[in-house]
Amino acid sequence: MTTTAAVHVRTRASGPGAAPDVAARLAVAQLRALGWRVRPELPCRSGVFTAQAGPFRARADLSCAGPVDLALGGEADVQAACGLMHVHGRRYGGPTALGIAYASALAGTLAATGTLAALVDQAAGRGGDDRCVTPSVTTSVAQAALLSVGQYLAAATAADEEWSEPATPGGPPFAAADGVRFELETLDPEAWRGFWAAVGADRADAGRGWLPFQQRYGTAVCPLPVGLLAATAGLPFADLERLARETGVDLTPVAAEPRDLLPDGWPWRVVPGRSVGTARERGGGPHAGDGPLAGVIVVEVCRRVQGPLAGHLLRLLGARVVRVEPPGGDPMRGMPPMAGDCSARFVALNHGKETQEADLATASGRATVRELAAGADVFLHSLAPGKDRALGLDAEALAEVNPGLVHVAASGWGEERGERPPVGTDFPVQAWSGLAALVTPPGLPPTPSLFTLTDVLGGAVCAEGAVAGLLAARLTGRGQALTSSLLSAARMLCLPELRSPDAGPELEPSIVPCTDLADLAADPRFAAALDRDGDCTVVRSPWEFHR
Repeated sequence: MTTTAAVHVRTRASGPGAAPDVAARLAVAQLRALGWRVRPELPCRSGVFTAQAGPFRARADLSCAGPVDLALGGEADVQAACGLMHVHGRRYGGPTALGIAYASALAGTLAATGTLAALVDQAAGRGGDDRCVTPSVTTSVAQAALLSVGQYLAAATAADEEWSEPATPGGPPFAAADGVRFELETLDPEAWRGFWAAVGADRADAGRGWLPFQQRYGTAVCPLPVGLLAATAGLPFADLERLARETGVDLTPVAAEPRDLLPDGWPWRVVPGRSVGTARERGGGPHAGDGPLAGVIVVEVCRRVQGPLAGHLLRLLGARVVRVEPPGGDPMRGMPPMAGDCSARFVALNHGKETQEADLATASGRATVRELAAGADVFLHSLAPGKDRALGLDAEALAEVNPGLVHVAASGWGEERGERPPVGTDFPVQAWSGLAALVTPPGLPPTPSLFTLTDVLGGAVCAEGAVAGLLAARLTGRGQALTSSLLSAARMLCLPELRSPDAGPELEPSIVPCTDLADLAADPRFAAALDRDGDCTVVRSPWEFHR
């Protein structure tokens, strides 16, 4: 059998995997939670379902491998072949399975999103008047997995001779003298230095630790000086919490097991807006794409991963996405490795979007954004809690200029941790939710993955909510306000049905795990799922639509 350095297929046969069925059942449950009818009424057993909204129907068909030319037997094979084990295992020194059906969960969310998009297309009249024809969408667990490692693929294939991917194992969480394990988070280098000075750490250690700490979201490794770990181990957690408050950093204890699940298990909060009669007509125009959301205009005010990924998925569905950045551009554009004149990781999440610079601290900048929102279908933001209201960009304020707008807010914690929550980023959310306990290899204490699990699924869930809002607005003539969070995405991953034996770390996949994403990108068996954008590899749309 022909192999490459990226993925080797073992001769041990693997039976038919349950991954597409797990994904389809999750998609069906999500669509029903959003209020849409779905057939079959019984649990899916073939990865196929049909959703209905009013007189419109759309069919979804989920497979394990999709366009990836490999015989993938299930979740474990997908994690091994598509780089999830490699990225998750960087902190452990080698490929390591996630203990949950992560790729299946993401595939289910993408399947539900694609189905909703096909329904939006029909409701807008672009599918013609023949309602006897049911459009269909296909996606796969492997395509979802590749999407989840998209920024790491881009970095691994960037033509940046000055960059070398860090590969040193280790990293947080930290431990206190009384045994409490915790995540530390700050986006401020001064707060970082202040905290380590307060706990008595060596100044040079704090300085050396900042860069790997800051870059861990993109590298999935965080090798820190041992002096920092020793410094926290010398103080009880209560003292560390006090010093953290005084210096402006956030500490989050790592839960030993998953906390309470979401109400009803689902990650959105939806508030219908005022009635506007008929939703804005979707035009063609020079920016209209070929997907089911062609003609939809999205204004994106987001940073980091969750919000930009949501906007990226909406663009892949055909929407025109206008990204608002500060004057001079998003600083993340300069984050190494570089693909030409832009960060490869930034390219992975933002290629194909338009850009409008606006300073939200000024009245003129806010007016620019309000003007954009007045002509948009979706306003998507990841502003800090309460910041949208302070800027006059909340759902109520924007409804004054666009009553039919779908207003979508992506946050870290949602409303659970109060009006002034700690910084809501991926790893503290994994720690707080108990997700960390499910993704830690056996025999080790609960440890968040340095693979951005909740950022990616949180972005997909946010995009799904936006498309659901578009469908509701089209059918009801009312604007919509939706919120989702990283915490809600984390809790969805804690659902018992996603603790699949097929994904368990004790199960050996039939695929020798990928250990080099650049080799994966060059493997012809992945060619139909990947593309080249300038100087790095990007992941193609995970959907195919058929009318």
